[in-house]
Amino acid sequence: MAALTPTASTGPTEPGVQPAPVAPKGRRTSARRGRPRVWRGAVLILAALYFVVPLIASFIFTVHTPGQGVDFHAYTGILSAEGFTKSLLLSLGLAVATIVLSLLLAVPALVAVRLGAPKLRPVIEIVCMLPLVVPPIALVSGISTVLRWGPENLSTTPLYSTFIFVQNESFPLVLVLAYTVLALPFVYRSLDAGLRAVDIPTLVEAARNCGASMPYVVLRVILPNLRSSLAGASFLTLALVLGEYTIAALLGFQPFAVWIVTISGAEAQTSVAVSLLSLLIAWALLMVLSRAGARAGSDAATAAPAPTPVPGKE
Repeated sequence: MAALTPTASTGPTEPGVQPAPVAPKGRRTSARRGRPRVWRGAVLILAALYFVVPLIASFIFTVHTPGQGVDFHAYTGILSAEGFTKSLLLSLGLAVATIVLSLLLAVPALVAVRLGAPKLRPVIEIVCMLPLVVPPIALVSGISTVLRWGPENLSTTPLYSTFIFVQNESFPLVLVLAYTVLALPFVYRSLDAGLRAVDIPTLVEAARNCGASMPYVVLRVILPNLRSSLAGASFLTLALVLGEYTIAALLGFQPFAVWIVTISGAEAQTSVAVSLLSLLIAWALLMVLSRAGARAGSDAATAAPAPTPVPGKE
């Protein structure tokens, strides 16, 4: 007599009909989990190739000269290139001024809306997102029209010196104002995410109940809880200023991005080498920022007090 092996069935079976064996659930779940992993790996490989292959081709272009072999003069001569230091320092100065101005505008506005007028949040969001809708070429066209109109029609007024001052080539404040407008969407998104993650009204109420003034609350309570958001907004603004070309070129100034394009005709290898180095520096800053944010989150989780056990409950 043959031994019968028990098999799983999902319902009643007819007499004389042997139910089909059911595959173990573990195999089904592993197969289902394996497919997304394969596709995920394929997408990551394609994305890596999309970004890495152009970088490798650019690097080969900078170090290889047909008929002369491999040479690193494009990298060794960056610091001695004419205009490199001046344009880089100008862009860094514009970036610092833009970061300060954008944070001074966005942080008090968002904190005030969060505390006193939550219904105005959609209005603030629309205003801060408008630069994404307006093309930079339209923005610079309006700026250049105003800058031409001012000296021609306000030559006998005190505003004439203001128009001349903001167009100073050594440090054009008009670029700071334009870059602040362009950076508002990124600053808003970063700060809004940070404010949503922190219970600002409770922190402010607790600090005020302890006798702290409102400036003290902003500087010592709110801003420390927004360190990651402030760092993210600052990094995005820095990357925007260092890479912006349209507004600066059409207004006639020469920061770092415009200098790279200017020398590309005479020193193409140096131009590409500087672009690669600036990209690598931006990636390094992004990695440092992400590590700092993760470390701050882990420190906050470690410093959080453990819940007090209730007597009689395990």
